[in-house]
Amino acid sequence: MNKTASAASKPTGRGVKDIGAERLAQLNAGEPARNLTECLAVDFAELMQAAAPQVGVEAIAALRAQTGTGISKRMALAARILQESLGSDAFKQLKAHRSDTVRGWACFMVGTTPDLALNKRLSMIRPLADDAHFGVREWAWLAVRPQLAAELDTAIQLLQPWTGDPSERVRRFACESLRPRGVWCAHIAALKADPGRALPLLEPLRADPAVYVQDSVANWLNDASKDQPDWVRGVCARWSKGRPAETTERICKRALRSIGA
Repeated sequence: MNKTASAASKPTGRGVKDIGAERLAQLNAGEPARNLTECLAVDFAELMQAAAPQVGVEAIAALRAQTGTGISKRMALAARILQESLGSDAFKQLKAHRSDTVRGWACFMVGTTPDLALNKRLSMIRPLADDAHFGVREWAWLAVRPQLAAELDTAIQLLQPWTGDPSERVRRFACESLRPRGVWCAHIAALKADPGRALPLLEPLRADPAVYVQDSVANWLNDASKDQPDWVRGVCARWSKGRPAETTERICKRALRSIGA
């Protein structure tokens, strides 16, 4: 999940081991997580037993066996289990579940569904990209990022209208989903080599009024600066000409934090 997702997503100084048994039971029964620590504490097997017991004991046991695996891989595994056991129609039910983790599984169902056109995949993920819960919004872009990267130019074209969406969450998705490096995800080699391909997404957001979006744009450019520092300096110099908006100045300052002007 992205480090700038939301203040609500930040741990409160406690670790998973500090969460009480009663609260764990609530999370595993489907209660929404209140912060990142609680997201990480959810027992997927217990939650699936509560949310979708019809998948069967063998499938739930297979999920339990992967407890020590990274959370992104477990999210994808849970989605595959649900897809194989319940079929694609289960997505409609799960995307509205009260548990943010279950809605996250729905995100990964969108990502793991085979032979789905990219425009259809984005149409399905859009409501989840605009979810009220910080965790679901992170799972949304993580779940479809591999497909976006595989069809990069098409993805950029399809995401361009999202940069003008009234929802800052949707605008942020358009940028965050294709960060060259990102967090908890594979890098996108094509954008590390040529970040300019994503300018159709970055340019419309250069003065976005939402801090949520500003941070994503700045982090995108900071990612790019690890491989193409001169390119990032050039973009920030161009955006800073004349009398740029305060929001643009903020983005550029954060974008250059690893390399300087």
